[in-house]
Amino acid sequence: MAGSAPRRHQLPSGRGSAWRFAIVAARFNEPIVTRLVEGARHAFVTAKVPATAVELHWVPGSFELPQAALHLAATRRYAGIVCVGVVIRGETPHFEHVAREAAAGIREVALTTGVPTTFGLITTYTEEQAWARAGGKVGNRGEEAATAALEMAGFIRGLAGGKGKARGSA
Repeated sequence: MAGSAPRRHQLPSGRGSAWRFAIVAARFNEPIVTRLVEGARHAFVTAKVPATAVELHWVPGSFELPQAALHLAATRRYAGIVCVGVVIRGETPHFEHVAREAAAGIREVALTTGVPTTFGLITTYTEEQAWARAGGKVGNRGEEAATAALEMAGFIRGLAGGKGKARGSA
């Protein structure tokens, strides 16, 4: 799907300031991933989440994102975890394996822990396509993943009736 993801008109107001979030970033293709991290941080600032309530954790590559996210979710300190990385197709099937396993692992973390764990992984055929999705003409997948984490944290908090701490919130 080309283009930016649909945007919510309003993020959960006033809630973000009491929550903690983690960003897990893959170091492989780091210059592009840094733009995804910047996009995620922008989404948190927009939602009035203090910079001190957002932790950044770097891992070697996209394949390692789910393992790091699982360990972070297990601490129960975070309302949400944003996973960002870049996988660019090469000459071998390695691309498919890394992208598939990262996606499945990130999904598994969210489903097994109940902590919103979002997919900000760019999978493209070219570096140019990756840059376009990291703050270029197609948007910023890191910002979109952080916005999704905020929205899901609000959804889960709402299910808890707004009383006390929602599962995975700080």
